[in-house]
Amino acid sequence: MRTQLKKTGLALAAGAALLATSATAQDKVFVGHLADYSGPTAFVGKYYADGIKDTLQWINKQGGIDGTTLESETIDYAYKVPQAISNYKKWKSRKKMVAMQGWGTADTEALISFVAKDQIPVYSASYSGHLTDPTGKNPKTRKPAPYNFFYGASYSDTCRALVQWAKEDWEKKGSSGQPGFVHIGDNHPYPNAPKQACGEYAQELGFDVKQPVVVSMKPGDFKAQCLSIKNSGANYGYVANLGGSIVSLIKSCNTVGTDIQFMSNIWGGDKLTFNAVGEGIDNYIFPALTPFWSDDVPALETVKNIARAAGRDDSFQTHHYIRGVCSTLYMAEAMKWAKANGGITGANIKQGMYATKDWVPEGMDGVCLPANWTAEDHRAINSVNVYQAKWNDGDIKINRLSQVTLPRRDDWLGY
Repeated sequence: MRTQLKKTGLALAAGAALLATSATAQDKVFVGHLADYSGPTAFVGKYYADGIKDTLQWINKQGGIDGTTLESETIDYAYKVPQAISNYKKWKSRKKMVAMQGWGTADTEALISFVAKDQIPVYSASYSGHLTDPTGKNPKTRKPAPYNFFYGASYSDTCRALVQWAKEDWEKKGSSGQPGFVHIGDNHPYPNAPKQACGEYAQELGFDVKQPVVVSMKPGDFKAQCLSIKNSGANYGYVANLGGSIVSLIKSCNTVGTDIQFMSNIWGGDKLTFNAVGEGIDNYIFPALTPFWSDDVPALETVKNIARAAGRDDSFQTHHYIRGVCSTLYMAEAMKWAKANGGITGANIKQGMYATKDWVPEGMDGVCLPANWTAEDHRAINSVNVYQAKWNDGDIKINRLSQVTLPRRDDWLGY
């Protein structure tokens, strides 16, 4: 009898140890984080990356994902695709990664098939329209992207919204004839992502679409490109680069007297860029998906608390930082759903992205726009806030001009 009791005790102890091991394993999950702190997009990338890092830490300080700690590692891959793929594979095999916060277009698109096969959701800072068709039902879709998500309107939809605004602006000014439109950016997956889609919509709206002008993402002397823009007769130009490249472009175009309405992508408009350009920034049009740091929005206090908890300057962060916060909070809430519905796995996190309609992370009203992801359509947001930067005697004034809401056209899915 004593031997039998001993065996039973050992069996119970072994079972308890197994349960403890399972609980411990589930009490921690790993999230990879690719960032650009030193490459050609670091001008804006470092602020977005800080928003993600700080929010991951803050989530753990708030108790994690209902008790589950988020382990993470931030890698500066310097905007190099091979390094992104290498780190993804390392995290998948060694860390059993359940989700990843990503960055660039070239690397995110290169990983589409990997993450779909591995069932690992990727939350990118690339808003390429190519990432929005999860099933591949649109013939124009390059690859189905069932495990790719991002917070915001796609680059294609943002450019379409700006073109729509430009058409209204042209008519409001009483201008006659056909307005000219030109795409301005590097020959690279990120600037190229919306080029064809936006050009087609511009043509649909009645624009004379000019030959694209190639401008490097690296800062430089762009007077020759500015003369090409000037001679093209374009009235509106979509600037697809970011940071120092835009600063160089605007300064060069001011020097040669290029008279064009610049409209930028989501990464091309921020206070740091405007301050670097100075007086020449007057009347620059750009989109935004969050309020700005100094805006009177109560929920921004939570974002500032996230920054304070990480020891950052809470007097100013760019709105790119705020978008990083939003991206991470959407992921975290999908993880909470997953934990309550079978466990925090990549496949369950993906299902969690579809669980809520008109979704704003808890406490983020007025900061993160309501988003809707579905199993058939990953275009979470189809509204674009259009802003204008104005030079005002040494100060930069930012005015919201309008909000453009785009239709969810089937032929625009994944494109």
